[in-house]
Amino acid sequence: MKSPAPSASATTSPPVLLRHAPGRGSLGGVGLVLAGSVSVQFGAAFAALLFPRAGALGTVALRVTMAALLLLAITRPRLRGYTCTDWAVVCGFGVALGGMNILFYQAIDRVPLGTAVTIEVLGPLLLSVVASRRAVSLLWAGLALAGVFLLGHGGFGQLNAAGVAFALGAGVMWAAYIVLNARAGARFPRLDGLAIAMSVAALVSLPLGIGASGGALLEPVALGLGLAIAVMSSGVPYTLELLALRRLPAATFAVLTSLAPAIAAVAGYLVLDQGLSLPQCAAIAMVVAASAGAVRTGNR
Repeated sequence: MKSPAPSASATTSPPVLLRHAPGRGSLGGVGLVLAGSVSVQFGAAFAALLFPRAGALGTVALRVTMAALLLLAITRPRLRGYTCTDWAVVCGFGVALGGMNILFYQAIDRVPLGTAVTIEVLGPLLLSVVASRRAVSLLWAGLALAGVFLLGHGGFGQLNAAGVAFALGAGVMWAAYIVLNARAGARFPRLDGLAIAMSVAALVSLPLGIGASGGALLEPVALGLGLAIAVMSSGVPYTLELLALRRLPAATFAVLTSLAPAIAAVAGYLVLDQGLSLPQCAAIAMVVAASAGAVRTGNR
């Protein structure tokens, strides 16, 4: 799963962006962001190990439900005093969050983890290009599309078509997640909006997981792995990213999160023994460069 990525303001002055003087604080912030990204992607890799026991739908149900329970226990969100519009936003946020995870887990059940994340990141990249409204952003979009084209060796015949479609769908939901996350954050204090949205995502995914896996979800091994995946994919990265944002400008944070496809490829190789060819590695590098470039262009 993907964690909230903040947007940077082009008019923010340096004293506001640099909450700590450059040096150890900034380096520490970079380390926190990278550690959070590693936790997310390795959490996804370990989730794939649970697929033979609980299935993709069962695994995402365990992960999202346990993450929701953890967030509810920690934040204890206030439920009164909100308008119908507030609830519509946070419920939409939850549906996007649940849909993103369901589609992404379906994707990594069919294509390598690094490939799935590379295709999925097209959603946020397209959102960045549209939001920037700059002609140069089209060059970054073209570079990303060329990378995805190269990833399929000039065509997607060697990739599972359903897996590619699920990854693209997850990318669309990721873009919706970013927009709705920002709106929910403006309406709900602290992590209340995220906790409520995660609960909605659990209500979306749990029936599907029970229907697909049944009693397998209650096996001790499945529950233990589900809790570990929830901590790795939600608890640890959210905490690290909140700490990182106290040390880094939001723009730097966003560029660092663009490394997700490369980190996912490493996680897939180390945990799932999913090797990548040199052209595929080059394709991932192109998408990473396009994502970072689009973020920098948009912020300028």
